[in-house]
Amino acid sequence: MHAPIRKPEQHLPRHAWRHVHATVSRRERHVARYAWPAAVGAAGLAWYGADSLRHRRESGHGYDLRGELDVRSPDFLRTAEALTGAPISTGDEVELLVNGDEIFPCYLDAIRSAEQTICLLTYVYWRGDIAHAVADALCERARAGVECNVIIDAVGGMKLEAEVIDRMVDAGVRVRRFRPPRPYAVRRLTNRTHRKILVADGRVGLTGGVGIAEEWTGNAQDPDHWRDTHVRVEGPVVRGLFGAFAENWLEATGEVLVGPGYLPDLPDEPGSGPMMVVRSSAGVGDTNVEALYYLAIAAARESLDITAAYFVPRPAFTEALQDAAERGVRTRVLVSGHNIDKPPVWVAGRAAYDDLLDAGVEIYEYQPTMLHAKTMTVDGFWSSVGSVNFDNRSFQLHDEATLCVCSEAFAGRLGEQFERDLEVSARIEPRRWRRRGPLQRSLETSLKFARREL
Repeated sequence: MHAPIRKPEQHLPRHAWRHVHATVSRRERHVARYAWPAAVGAAGLAWYGADSLRHRRESGHGYDLRGELDVRSPDFLRTAEALTGAPISTGDEVELLVNGDEIFPCYLDAIRSAEQTICLLTYVYWRGDIAHAVADALCERARAGVECNVIIDAVGGMKLEAEVIDRMVDAGVRVRRFRPPRPYAVRRLTNRTHRKILVADGRVGLTGGVGIAEEWTGNAQDPDHWRDTHVRVEGPVVRGLFGAFAENWLEATGEVLVGPGYLPDLPDEPGSGPMMVVRSSAGVGDTNVEALYYLAIAAARESLDITAAYFVPRPAFTEALQDAAERGVRTRVLVSGHNIDKPPVWVAGRAAYDDLLDAGVEIYEYQPTMLHAKTMTVDGFWSSVGSVNFDNRSFQLHDEATLCVCSEAFAGRLGEQFERDLEVSARIEPRRWRRRGPLQRSLETSLKFARREL
């Protein structure tokens, strides 16, 4: 007869068997400790991957314009109004402001002249003398009895000194940080308010690309002082700017701002031409500014001039710009050059250059400093100035606002500034561009897959 087969552990002494069990138990606890974070991470990656696939699938093609449309025709404004929900306003005056030397005197004057209410919304509020000057002006008005409401994006305003906020709050300024990061709202972290709006007494408004920081002061004279464009408006169109502020204020505080101090009766008088304020927020499907830009590009017949601080077009917008150039529209795109504050964005945007250049689009990179302006002019008549960059963040992820103006005179002023900017920009020459090295090409290819977040 054979001896009974004994399991391996039966050969071990009892104290060694206890040691084996203890070791296995520790390993199980070690695995359990990291199991739930790994599961959460895997779920997050799965969600991001699925959302990325949906993003690429839905953004493959733009719109088809059914019929003819001319930006000089009232039909264009009515179409834009129907598509975005932004009302057409008449009886307004608009002033173009270029760089900090022109922008901030008007900005501070609007605050200091306010008698009833001030509504200030900004993505960037950083540091420097101008940050303190704005805070001081708000404090003075609050102490004088003016109701001052300030929204600072919680991510864009991270560099702002706590002392500045405390000083404003102590003076009676109502300050709110917009969408502060929360563990239970990680998905909303990329959805910021990128709007830059100032409204005084509901009568005077300013909007554009400028942030409140030392970088925006001066006249773009060196890499430490940026190039940007803003506008000052008076008239009924200011209600549109107030509406963009009020929308974010409602979310941040739960308050609806009402009364003549915010919404005065503004007479409809002869002005600079029809205007509208188009605002948009992140959501499912196309946003208002995305639809507006598609419409304007598709309607262009003669010329299309785009200034974009961050230019990372999705395939649909690349296709729209190609179509414009191929139907005979002189299409020019001015973007930031090597002085850009976010180099990966610059590299990712260059991935679209080949297709655009092949179609006849002219591309220029601004050389003296960081270019932060966001403007578009179509056929020397319709113009847009606001916070909208030519990237997915502006079109899909951020809250944005832009002023649209139908006026040859205003478009002419924007065009003159565009030409001045081109004089200090480097044009991308197709032949030279195609000879760029493999390293540059590989960087462009790798970063373009991250354009959803750029």
